[in-house]
Amino acid sequence: MAEPYTGDRIILKDLGFYGYHGVFAEEEKLGQRFFIDLELGTDLTAAAATDRLSAGISYADIYDVVKAAFETRRMKLLEAVAQNIIDDLFSEFEAVTWVIIRLRKPEAPIAMVRGEAAIELHRQRSAR
Repeated sequence: MAEPYTGDRIILKDLGFYGYHGVFAEEEKLGQRFFIDLELGTDLTAAAATDRLSAGISYADIYDVVKAAFETRRMKLLEAVAQNIIDDLFSEFEAVTWVIIRLRKPEAPIAMVRGEAAIELHRQRSAR
């Protein structure tokens, strides 16, 4: 791939989770909703040509990795939660060459009339 974040991709949006990530004691105790949007760069040629799940990556398997990464480690920062998810996706799926993740926190404890706090990370697989 000549340019990062180009080419085929798997997209999962609005994955919802309840978690206990945050800086404040109330966030760690009471928890809140989070939403995740993902784009994973991978070659989808074989899956498109064969119509076989085994030729690609199962969306359900991606979800399971994200859910486990999100729920097993409590973090203070959204950035750290997102990086843990990316690390686990790269570890689990060799065919994934890059990941874009947006992690949204609709009930962030800051004064907002509408909206949400969110971060977005763009990561490429490290050269081996």
